[in-house]
Amino acid sequence: MGKWYESAVFYHIYPLGLLGAPARNDFGEVVHRLPALGDWIGHLSALGVTALYIGPLFESSAHGYDTVNWRLVDRRLGDNDDFKDLVGKLHAAGIRVVVDGVFNHTGREHAAFRDIQANRENSPYRDWYKGINFGWNSAYNDGFSYESWRGCGDLVNLNLQNGAVQDELLSVVSFWIDEFDIDGIRLDCADCLDFGFMSHLRQHCDARKQDFWLMGEVIHGDYARWCNDAMLHSVTNYELWKGLWSGHNDHNYFEIAHTIRRQFDAGGGICKGRVLYSFADNHDVTRLRDQLRDPGHLKNVYTLLYTLPGVPSIYYGSEWGIGGRKEQGDAALRPAVDLAAISANPPVPGMEEYLEFLGRVRADHPEIAEGAYRELALTTTQYAFLRESGQKAVAVLLCNDPEKGAEFWLRLPEWAAQITDLSTGETVEKEYDQLHITMNGNGCALYALSAEPRQ
Repeated sequence: MGKWYESAVFYHIYPLGLLGAPARNDFGEVVHRLPALGDWIGHLSALGVTALYIGPLFESSAHGYDTVNWRLVDRRLGDNDDFKDLVGKLHAAGIRVVVDGVFNHTGREHAAFRDIQANRENSPYRDWYKGINFGWNSAYNDGFSYESWRGCGDLVNLNLQNGAVQDELLSVVSFWIDEFDIDGIRLDCADCLDFGFMSHLRQHCDARKQDFWLMGEVIHGDYARWCNDAMLHSVTNYELWKGLWSGHNDHNYFEIAHTIRRQFDAGGGICKGRVLYSFADNHDVTRLRDQLRDPGHLKNVYTLLYTLPGVPSIYYGSEWGIGGRKEQGDAALRPAVDLAAISANPPVPGMEEYLEFLGRVRADHPEIAEGAYRELALTTTQYAFLRESGQKAVAVLLCNDPEKGAEFWLRLPEWAAQITDLSTGETVEKEYDQLHITMNGNGCALYALSAEPRQ
């Protein structure tokens, strides 16, 4: 058995949104919203979730990524004791906890930046940030200029080659481990971070806590540059994310299959041997229901998310099919959600139950996470593959044609004596020594293969 994060099922929460916190922090009274997430633990367990990624979490001015204090939970959410208690409850339920590490930049109200504003050249923090130039000015009329993330003046880029900055951030990580007992960090803007810093962070975390997980937000590029034995354990698989929805919108399963071959092919995939973080949507992109032209493809996308190589992650609310378009602004992607109300009246009935089914399948069949990927059939509208380990496998069959459906004739491994339809539990007999399956339009199916008949 590998590390916990290699076979995990993640759930992703943007807490400021889900819990209905104000858009701006007035730095007034603490409001204890975090304890309400305790009511979600049963829901996560029913989905088969084994790890929660929650963030951003720490004190900020607005959206959470403009950090003011790395050591305080945002007062719009609660206090440190609230989060410590939540982590304890999640751990008791067998759910690991990963937080956002926003280490590329801080907000303008961070104490280090405020000190530069007050003391200019005499500030001990003058080298904490990139591009500080006291001969220029900023759009905020600071009397000096600085580098910011993608030109967003409220996000001031840290100088991660500065030893004092590195020491402070490593100290913050130690504090999170000691104070909250977290199990990992998702590094915001990892594709902007200094490689030397990420290497030091990996060494630091390996020494502080066994099986501590580091995952980086990386959009484009060769993911192996970040995801390797010297730096991060995993990165966001945006390449697969794009293929999952556009491969269905364009009725082109070749796009998805090509991505898997390019990344994970045993003979030379660029991410061979790595376990990437897979998702159908998140807090920065259009929700899957609105990304797909045909909502009949929702189950197919999640079937692929759970069974292709990678660690699957559900973004809160999407298990009920809620929508939200990026062009409407970030708030549309990060709404408040009432658990009881949406469970009783989901926008897309049946999705929650289907994800519960996929969670059970993944838990009952470790070959999905651990096994090799083998392609069985591929056309623009039909796709079939195996996840195989020893003499156990799960066969995954999909059709993206809404009208014609599909007919599969699949040659299975010689050892496959037992074929079980995982949705019904019924045994399926081979025809002419092959698996012969017909399915309706936009269909998908999962079959367990084993060498020995069930008792």
